[in-house]
Amino acid sequence: MKNEGNVDRILRVIVGLAILGWGFYAKNWWGAIGAVPLVTGLMGWCPVYSLLGIKTCPTKKN
Repeated sequence: MKNEGNVDRILRVIVGLAILGWGFYAKNWWGAIGAVPLVTGLMGWCPVYSLLGIKTCPTKKN
């Protein structure tokens, strides 16, 4: 079940790619942290959001 909205997902992918890019540029393994926002943005699901009960995606109306 997705818990991230489109804006949240896009921002996560951009930030993830930026951190990964910085890691490659700086030849630093800390850039691998960028994989976390990248993967969660691509999946549309964040485990921390689930634990905290947060949803940034719009809810469907019946």
